[in-house]
Amino acid sequence: MNFSDLGLSPKVLEAITAAGYTTPTTIQAEAIPHALMRKDVLGLAQTGSGKTAAFVLPMLTLLEKGRARARMPRTLILEPTRELAAQVHEAFETLGKQHKLTVALLIGGVAFEPQAAKINRGADVVIATPGRLLDHMERGGLLLTGIEMLVIDEADRMLDMGFIPDIEKICKLLPFTRQTMFFSATMPPEIHRLTTQFLHNPVRIEASAPSSTAASIEQYLVKVPHDATQKRDALRMLLRTQTQVKNGIVFANRKTTVALLEKSLRKHGFSVGALHGDMDQSARLKMLAAFRNNEVTYLIASDVAARGLDIPEVSHVFNFDVPIHAEDYVHRVGRTGRAGREGHAFTMVTREEAKYLRAIEVLIKKEIPYFDIGTVEDSGEAPEKEHRAPRGGRKPSHHREKPAAREHAAIVPAVARPVVEYPVAEKPVPQARPPRQQEQRRARPERELEDAPESGGFHKGNMPAFLQRK
Repeated sequence: MNFSDLGLSPKVLEAITAAGYTTPTTIQAEAIPHALMRKDVLGLAQTGSGKTAAFVLPMLTLLEKGRARARMPRTLILEPTRELAAQVHEAFETLGKQHKLTVALLIGGVAFEPQAAKINRGADVVIATPGRLLDHMERGGLLLTGIEMLVIDEADRMLDMGFIPDIEKICKLLPFTRQTMFFSATMPPEIHRLTTQFLHNPVRIEASAPSSTAASIEQYLVKVPHDATQKRDALRMLLRTQTQVKNGIVFANRKTTVALLEKSLRKHGFSVGALHGDMDQSARLKMLAAFRNNEVTYLIASDVAARGLDIPEVSHVFNFDVPIHAEDYVHRVGRTGRAGREGHAFTMVTREEAKYLRAIEVLIKKEIPYFDIGTVEDSGEAPEKEHRAPRGGRKPSHHREKPAAREHAAIVPAVARPVVEYPVAEKPVPQARPPRQQEQRRARPERELEDAPESGGFHKGNMPAFLQRK
């Protein structure tokens, strides 16, 4: 099947040829004809299956007739993240070169006024994140009564990010006669409820089994120590074993871990950049451009930051942490092996993360084999400062441990926790305690001693005299 068989306009077909597309993907071939007939579409497809073109191409064809009015856009596309919204905007610029359509991008992190000015002039297409769209509506600068087509993309991520109440609010303000296209990689109960509420007799399209990974992706597990420093050592060893890396994304569960990994890998000579939720929009776009242009080999990212990234030729994905939610594994791995290309995915697993791994293998209905990277070598890298501050009111020491000391500490395991010193009063420490107090002291759990207040409390003779009365 070719794009010319799908009913698209000559202008769109010309743009497709210029962009270098030849054969439609499964989701495109099945969704586009129904979209052109103004039917509601429920599309279930894994990441990288070509969902963006599945709604951009028919939308361009349908919008060739008609004209936008001020503050009343004709079509609305909702995206969960700024990055994905910006990528859909780029798709309209690439595929809509033959059209004179006004496309407004409404996302946070950029100036509000230019967005409002474009809407006031009249926008055929509005691409927005839910929060920024509601901001424009509440200020009275945007009316949704003229919407002919609604696209809700990455609906399962909308759910994860807490956007479902906003989606419901927006949908209730749209005309009942609108056409709706709904795309998601998974179908949890809340998303199913949303589809039954806002879609009318939709055509259900499953381009692949829900919550599955592409067959073109080679997936492996790597056993690693739980110790954070040794785990980073293992990551560097793993990266060095992969000599065919064109570019790769390293996923971590926390923003703090993203920062630590970037610092560690950069220190050891790797070409890295970071992408996380605390970055402003200009910094995000700059980092994504550097990664796309191969100026950066490895992109360290969190799930929220990397969701929906359209980087077609990512060769490798590395999961530094096993994702807590099994569906996130599908999305992470889906960053590679896009459009039928060969991909490689490695997941580092500690003993404590085994329960998350089992849930992933149940979800994808596949047992993932192990990959041996050899014995983890100690790099002498200082561990991150996640331990508690010293007791006794003393300020933490900022001096660095000598290399020899670090090496010894890495080799010799700790046998017992060091004795914690508490400040004592000037008066002499009583030599004996009442038998009952001694018994209570011995029965106290060790954990309770660890959690004792920094001031020392009543330990070691600081108990007031009135409490010592018999």
